[in-house]
Amino acid sequence: MTAVALRRNSSQITNEELDVRVEDYLNDKLQTYADLENLDSLLQTVKEQQVLLRNQVLSQFMFFGCLSELTEVQLRDAETTLHDANQASKAHSTNLQKKVDHFTRQQAAIDRRLLIVTQSETSDDAVQKFDVSMENLRKLDVAKGYVSLLAKVEQLSGRARSNFQVSPQAALQPYLQLQALAAALKRAQPAAEDAAPHLVDHVDKTMHLVWKQMKDAFALEFEETLAEIKWPSKDVQLDGKVLEQWISGVERLLELQEPELKDREKDNDTSDAKQDALVLLPLEVMMKPLEMRFKYHFDGDRATNRLDKPEFFLSHVSGLINTYDDFFAIYLQPILGRHFRGSNLALNTCYINSNSAFITALLPMLRIKVFSLLPQIAKQPQSLSHLMHELMSFDASIRDDWGYDGGFGIDGWKGLTWEVLVKKDWFSKWLKVEKDFALSRYENIIGSVESREIDYDSVDPGTTKPTKAAIRVNDLLETITDRYRPLASFSQKLKFLIDIQIAIFDKFHDRLASSLEAYLTLNSSVARAVQGVSKEEQAQLEGLGGLDRLCRVYGSAEYLEKKMRDWSDDVFFLELWDELQFRARSHSGQRFAGGLSVQDVAERTSSVVGSHDDETGALFDETASAYRRLRIRSESLVQDLLVHNVDRSLRPYQRINPWSSLTSDIISPSSLNITAELDGCMQLLSSYLAFLSKVLAEAPLRRISRHLIQAIQTFLWDRILMLHKFSASGIAQFTRDLYAFWEVFDRYVAPGQGEIGMRRLREAVELMSMPVKAQEGTADGGAENSKESIGIWEVEKRIFRDNESAREVLEELGLEVLTEAEARSVLERRIELSN
Repeated sequence: MTAVALRRNSSQITNEELDVRVEDYLNDKLQTYADLENLDSLLQTVKEQQVLLRNQVLSQFMFFGCLSELTEVQLRDAETTLHDANQASKAHSTNLQKKVDHFTRQQAAIDRRLLIVTQSETSDDAVQKFDVSMENLRKLDVAKGYVSLLAKVEQLSGRARSNFQVSPQAALQPYLQLQALAAALKRAQPAAEDAAPHLVDHVDKTMHLVWKQMKDAFALEFEETLAEIKWPSKDVQLDGKVLEQWISGVERLLELQEPELKDREKDNDTSDAKQDALVLLPLEVMMKPLEMRFKYHFDGDRATNRLDKPEFFLSHVSGLINTYDDFFAIYLQPILGRHFRGSNLALNTCYINSNSAFITALLPMLRIKVFSLLPQIAKQPQSLSHLMHELMSFDASIRDDWGYDGGFGIDGWKGLTWEVLVKKDWFSKWLKVEKDFALSRYENIIGSVESREIDYDSVDPGTTKPTKAAIRVNDLLETITDRYRPLASFSQKLKFLIDIQIAIFDKFHDRLASSLEAYLTLNSSVARAVQGVSKEEQAQLEGLGGLDRLCRVYGSAEYLEKKMRDWSDDVFFLELWDELQFRARSHSGQRFAGGLSVQDVAERTSSVVGSHDDETGALFDETASAYRRLRIRSESLVQDLLVHNVDRSLRPYQRINPWSSLTSDIISPSSLNITAELDGCMQLLSSYLAFLSKVLAEAPLRRISRHLIQAIQTFLWDRILMLHKFSASGIAQFTRDLYAFWEVFDRYVAPGQGEIGMRRLREAVELMSMPVKAQEGTADGGAENSKESIGIWEVEKRIFRDNESAREVLEELGLEVLTEAEARSVLERRIELSN
């Protein structure tokens, strides 16, 4: 194609165009006469270019010629292939038509034969009759298979029955084959769409019948051995031939039961809801005489069968475990180890451990007894509560003392208590019984007259004294904790905590809060006018009676708040808190723990429930915070009561004015008596502080006394010191009165507390007590005599000069609390400096 195009392009160049190109070339090369001299070289160059161009043209023609030949070869090959394909297609069509014709002839022949065989007039009728015949033939094959399977089942069961009469060991082989056949049929049923339920049922019944017959035969032989060793006497000894018979009997029963044990373990591995471990057949046989003895004591009319004494039969079972533990460890444990070693059954302690196997064998008769006892005590709350308590103690003993896990490994054995409360659904009834008992006991505590008294003996010295009611309520709540501490269910523990413990905490808090409200109401002028409070009642409320009432609230609130903080650090409540947090985070916005929502639980326990703050939060946060607020409020009311009454007792002292009287003698404060108008205040203050020192711990006593000291200092400063002029004798008397206050606080609070609390007033008195003139011989006495080395006139000059000078002199005098302004105000009170 390219060669043809080249030829076409070259033919399109006309002679005229060629002449023009030649002319242009010559004009370009021969422009002057000098160029004619180079004509020979020009001709030679043109010839060389002509040869080169000819060679290029020849090579192009040769390339396109080969390409054209190649294209022609491919076209010929394609035509040949197309021809062959057409021939093959025609041959295939011919062959296919022949097959169609052959099939049609065969179909016609079959229809004719089918009409003849079925004696039908049409082919459709013939097909229906033929299908019926084939279905009958299929049913015949199925029936033949059924009969063959039934024959095999009968053969295996017959071999097992005939063998165990002669050789029990030989009977196990056909039985195991029969059991495997029954298991295979059950597994095949879902794939067969439950096509043969009667067959499966028949094989299963046959297998169980054979198993029961073999079990009865083996058990009978084993019972003869047990009778020979006088089981269940306490001192059972096995040796010689009897030991061989014992071992043989145990091993036969274990081999008979092993397939069943493996099926149970397989089901537990593939299912979320695990079943209890089976009782080993040898132990089931050995339990019969023990069950008879148990029924004799606890199912009849004997004195040991009492509804209110479940500990009788529970301790009897514990005694059996203690009695026969050594026997099973010596004689049964080696057999179990040999038999189950190397199989998955060795991972289950109820099969591999003799003691756990023995406990598993004892539990069925105990379940029967407990479950039969429940309806009889349903209307006896005290007996039901006692039964639950004893069951939890028994479960804890079996778990802790004997290490029994029920075959559940790390999950552990939930116990008989869990079976009663959850499986038999007795938890709600028991919770109601415990709640009613707790509330009844609470009301008895609150209703007792002596419970309102402060208990000075039940707590350690140096601690705040609560009321007897607070201590008894705490004891009640601790008893409730012991009631539900052994429970295995988290939801049940949380229900006990919220419905009983926190509910009682809330009730007692409301009672304490109402006591404060009643105190405030009776102290209000409106209430006194409306209710007609007598003077004696008013005096009682404002005196030690009111203080006692407030301290009872304070002590009870602080005591229970501390107890809740201590409980929050208890391992039991810490584990309960961690489980609560885990479940709350997993069920955010959903109901959990017995139908309670996360918000419901948070309102009753802690606001951080469900959050990711692991460092804070405890079960009693909300309740403890409520008690803390109550404690703070009652402490504030105690302070207000003390300040109010002491302030009122100081009013006579405020009305006197002996401070400016002048004397010529220098008076020492220690040689003076306190002012008579302070006697009433001192008696009142002493009685208050004496009572508080017995009732309060050191920390709250110091807080309250510090507040009271500050109030007294403010009173003396504002109403005495700043309102009167003081002479030397007046300031000495005032100092003596001040010492009296300090002595009272030092006696009942702690040494030095009075002086420390009135430091500003102490420094003011020291400043006012300075001599008018400096004492002779003390000018160079050093820092210790700085107050004597300078007179009050000099101090006045320096203090009133400027602030810097005032700070310097105050520092020299060792006065650290007084400000410059306060120092000037104090000096103005000195009568010698008043002008």
